[in-house]
Amino acid sequence: MVWPTTEMAEKHYQDLAKKPFYPSLTKFFSSGPIICMCWEGKDIIAQGRQMLGETQPLASKPGSIRGDYSIDLGRNICHGSDSPEAAAHELAMWFPEGVNDWKKTVDAWVYEK
Repeated sequence: MVWPTTEMAEKHYQDLAKKPFYPSLTKFFSSGPIICMCWEGKDIIAQGRQMLGETQPLASKPGSIRGDYSIDLGRNICHGSDSPEAAAHELAMWFPEGVNDWKKTVDAWVYEK
């Protein structure tokens, strides 16, 4: 759990800095604690984004996080990386000392490696 500063929020969303909603997004993002996570798995970026829902919450399917818990685009309830490059950048920012690397025994029963 991290309570991001305004500067951290601005760095995280730097690609949106020229958008009109950027100031309110970074203010909201830094208004309370967030839970940082690293998800791994087969095709995880696409699968994770499906679980999160559409960027526009009202277009999200029921059962997705945004579909069930979000209404307004400017109140971004969750964020997911949209590419491996974005994930690498964001993981370095939120996990500067790296993420834990551990193998689960159940993976042998889930993945065909």
